[in-house]
Amino acid sequence: MIKTSTAPSPAFAPVKTQRAFEVICEQIRGELAAGTLKTGDKLPAERDLATQFQVSRSALREALRSLEVAGIIRNVKGARGGAFIQSAEPDRIVQAMQDYVHLGSVTLEELTEARIALQDVIVRLACVRATEQDLQDLEAIAEKTKRVTGVEERYQCAVEYYEVLARATKNRIFGIFVDSLSAILHQFVQGPEYETLQETLIQSRLQLVKHLRARDADAAAEEMRKHLGRLHRHVRKNIKGPLAGG
Repeated sequence: MIKTSTAPSPAFAPVKTQRAFEVICEQIRGELAAGTLKTGDKLPAERDLATQFQVSRSALREALRSLEVAGIIRNVKGARGGAFIQSAEPDRIVQAMQDYVHLGSVTLEELTEARIALQDVIVRLACVRATEQDLQDLEAIAEKTKRVTGVEERYQCAVEYYEVLARATKNRIFGIFVDSLSAILHQFVQGPEYETLQETLIQSRLQLVKHLRARDADAAAEEMRKHLGRLHRHVRKNIKGPLAGG
């Protein structure tokens, strides 16, 4: 929703550099960090911004395009349009992680190491904070996984399972991290020759819920660690190419 801000207007400094658009972006991000600009705020008109920054309209537009691609602003057309500060979009973080995989060739070993460290924290918090509804949802997803047979269907069940587990921590940041790592995992489990999960992996998810119900953090963390180790070996057996790592 577009809103009119009553906060003090950001004070931008003139830009004197060949890469003016980068400095413009830095200044606008700085105003966001300082709280002068907030979600829904409208930036001054292009002409006024160009005057404040003392740059050409083309340099300013290049900066605004860069900020739009980064998800910082959105451009609205029409009489009441303009450049508005965008709300945070976790999906952009997930996409950035996927792009990093494509560009940087993250290995399966790196992914497993990161997931084990992250899930240890998540499981321990879930042992304390999970509600009965969270536990029921986890059980339902694990049971659903048994009934589907396709690789993509089981992958989607895994995504749901880890999303609910992260939700059980009552900390939304963990959900963003989990979604990002799940997006990376998806790069490893695609292809017509990939085998579906073994039953032992599915049963491990149900066993984890039992430990969560008992509020046994050590047992739950150990079950998750063993589960991710088995998953690592399962994926390792199926994948080929540069993503397999050394």
